[in-house]
Amino acid sequence: LDFLKNNGSVQNGSNSKANGLSEVKQKCGARRIMHPPDYIKIVDYEDERQMSSIMRLISKDLSEPYSIYTYRYFIHNWPSLCFLALDKRIDEYVGAVVCKLDRSRLDRKRGYIAMLAVDESCRKLGIGTCLVQRAITNMRKRGCDEVVLETEVTNTDAMRLYSNLGFIREKRLFRYYLNGVDAFRLKLFFTPDREDAYFNCRCFTSEESNVFIR
Repeated sequence: LDFLKNNGSVQNGSNSKANGLSEVKQKCGARRIMHPPDYIKIVDYEDERQMSSIMRLISKDLSEPYSIYTYRYFIHNWPSLCFLALDKRIDEYVGAVVCKLDRSRLDRKRGYIAMLAVDESCRKLGIGTCLVQRAITNMRKRGCDEVVLETEVTNTDAMRLYSNLGFIREKRLFRYYLNGVDAFRLKLFFTPDREDAYFNCRCFTSEESNVFIR
């Protein structure tokens, strides 16, 4: 956890995406990413009552502890970039993503994915992918040109997820985490045609994208 600068450019970007989508679909073909089952619903962050669920999910997988103030910094400043996955069968949250907006060194608006977690019992169902897609969609709406994050070099599942969404490795950060593990900084660039069309093709069919893009 915004790609086009104003309403006029949103329309132009949509046209460019449509022009490039046909060719990209031929390349992606059967590699389209799995969607979560119907009983999983991606929902917006609403209020403080959801904070304990977010902390419960994320703290299980952290390589270093976060205080509640860290969570509140991200969520209270950028509530529209926090999403949860709800298991409707048990009325319980089973996934969460927390993001923010900032500026790059070139003063471009940039999205940052700070935290992503899915309950161990619900992994391999496409939930993490849809949480990230939902966040990136909102980042694009708010004018972001790129999205960045860090993940442990040993976290092969996360590396695979982000690679499938078009992220590339920008650099290796040695001993980045408190546990001494290195990190990869990953980055996703947006352009009005090829890369944006590729991203949407890999995640959703044209019909399915309407579920997540408001």
